[in-house]
Amino acid sequence: MDTQQYLDIFLDESQEHLQSINDFILKLEEDTSNLEYVHEIFRSAHTLKGMAATMGYDDIASLTHKMENVLDLIRNEELVTNTEIIDTLFLAIDDLEDMVDSVRNGGDGKKDVSEHVKKLEAIEKGETIFEPAAAVAVEEAEDIEDHFKASDLDEFQLTVVQQAKEQGMAPYDLKVTFESSCILKGARAFMVFEVLDNAGEIIRTSPTIEEIEEGTFESGFTLLFLTDQEPDELIKAVKNVSEVETVEANVIEIDENTLPDKGQSEKKSTEKEPVQTDEKPVIEKVTEVPVKKSEPKKEAPKNKDTAQNNGKKTASKNIRVNLDKIDNLLNLFEEVVIDRSRLEVLVSSIDNGDLRETVEHLSRVSSDMQSLILAMRMVPIEQVFNRFPRMIRQLSKGLNKKIALEIKGAETEVDRTVIDEIGDPLVHLIRNSCDHGIESPEKRIANNKPEEGKLTLRAYHSGNHVFVEIEDDGAGVNREKVSEKAIENNIITSQEAKELSDDQVAALIMSSGFSTADTISDVSGRGVGLDVVKNKIEALGGKISVTTTTGKGSIFSIQLPLTLSIITTMLVHIQKETFAILLTSILETIILPKEKIMCAQGADVIDYRGKIIPVLFLGKVLKVPNYDTETDRYSTVIIKKGDKLLGLIVDELIGQQEVVLKSLGNYLGEVFAVSGVTILGDGEVALIIDPNALID
Repeated sequence: MDTQQYLDIFLDESQEHLQSINDFILKLEEDTSNLEYVHEIFRSAHTLKGMAATMGYDDIASLTHKMENVLDLIRNEELVTNTEIIDTLFLAIDDLEDMVDSVRNGGDGKKDVSEHVKKLEAIEKGETIFEPAAAVAVEEAEDIEDHFKASDLDEFQLTVVQQAKEQGMAPYDLKVTFESSCILKGARAFMVFEVLDNAGEIIRTSPTIEEIEEGTFESGFTLLFLTDQEPDELIKAVKNVSEVETVEANVIEIDENTLPDKGQSEKKSTEKEPVQTDEKPVIEKVTEVPVKKSEPKKEAPKNKDTAQNNGKKTASKNIRVNLDKIDNLLNLFEEVVIDRSRLEVLVSSIDNGDLRETVEHLSRVSSDMQSLILAMRMVPIEQVFNRFPRMIRQLSKGLNKKIALEIKGAETEVDRTVIDEIGDPLVHLIRNSCDHGIESPEKRIANNKPEEGKLTLRAYHSGNHVFVEIEDDGAGVNREKVSEKAIENNIITSQEAKELSDDQVAALIMSSGFSTADTISDVSGRGVGLDVVKNKIEALGGKISVTTTTGKGSIFSIQLPLTLSIITTMLVHIQKETFAILLTSILETIILPKEKIMCAQGADVIDYRGKIIPVLFLGKVLKVPNYDTETDRYSTVIIKKGDKLLGLIVDELIGQQEVVLKSLGNYLGEVFAVSGVTILGDGEVALIIDPNALID
């Protein structure tokens, strides 16, 4: 049987079952007497075993079978759940996740799991495990492989190398290590990956990509990297990333005779004898995307009988659709939005009532279509939140702290593109709160606080934005220590330090000056590398702020747009050119008399509602040729960034319009104060202004 047609479904369903096992093991740890949790874990493990066996992934099937044996003893009350068993099950889950990831990356899904199999067998026999997993819960990952060698590559990777060599690319063994003081290694690794994405293709990593993203490695990582660049260029590009200590780039020498024959490489790896198993195939060729996201989530039926209503079977209202198809649909609809704007412009110049009515109807229908398509891309943020209970458990054990995690608003829906990008910043903020925010049990008791610290992760909608907050009841940000370090790094002056509020001082921990500074005692590195998190959030069109109270805790608040593709803007004119300003950054628009503009310390300012704010001429900022600023009244857009305001003077205000955001592409790269472009209804290309770049 050719199982490759089911591969995508296997990967999706495996991920769901692994997440379910993770969730219920955490619940079981809280209530070891609840056998219903054990039944749920057993069912997911059993289904995963059947799927893996059907697909021919024997190592996955074998390990889940060993888990089943232990779970079967627990559910039959022949074995009592304890911490030792929970830790071993979690280690087995880690192995399963690694093997599924191997399959996802084109590998064979194999891994040496003998150590954890022995532990499961020992538990099954009632023997004691002398090295409980909890002792190494948050220890750094084992040392990375020194180097990749040709012998490390499987047939699939050798095939990729062969194709790359035909295109003039070479395989490199790239080893990157960070400075010992680097705190947010995962964020720095992300920056390295961004650099490498523009230079070639990453084929393999050690440790796994997930461990690298989460920063759970010791000092660095090794990559198998394909590129046409010279080693010196590669090393120079990676070393530009802050806190990178060393970079080694060596070409991997591969014997041409070991490369797979072209014809053979095109054959599917599934051309092997089917695995004999008594399990029935449990894979159905469906994927699941809710048709109506606004409907409340219903509990799944517990048996076939409950899935019927008055003798009639309830039809499923869910289907699975590949995300690429939804992305392609959105891309096509973006073209419809552009054509819709074009029709609206044309109909205004043609005196035809029927045509005008038709275009108005098209506009209404297309707006509804737009809402539906965007809703199809919306997914609950719980997909990101689900990973954190397990992470908090590990951090608690590794830091010798007691931390309770409370999650609120996990059902809050955001665009899939936001989901893909927000995970890494949240990981670093949560680690920061656990490590540097929440105190040790001894300190908390000494300060008349509960021994167990509390970390709250919440999400909610507000307008066209989604807010994610990480709140801890720890020590808060030490104002004096942060002020001293900020003055020392010339971020603020002594006078400014006295005038700033507590929250403004706390926000300094996310400035670039703190990312490379030495750690500070009480704060102990709080803020080291948070500039990377801030830059990531702002790159998504969002912003991050911090509120803190000494001795009571801190709240990190992230504001993000619901979607990153179709945005609402204010169109303005500068001479004959049209520009778009993101509407969510605009506070209001005003007509400003010339005499209201004043000069302070060599800069133009105005008195805006009792507050002195700077003003800029957009034409000057963009260096528009022959730009004339002389007039009696100025059209001004008041834009905001956090609590900072700026008046942006333009020639003319046109009005609001929904536009499709297009990137500038690699050819132009980054352009100051421009976040992208859009195509207007008349076919004109308009630059989209980035207000964040204009406000210091």
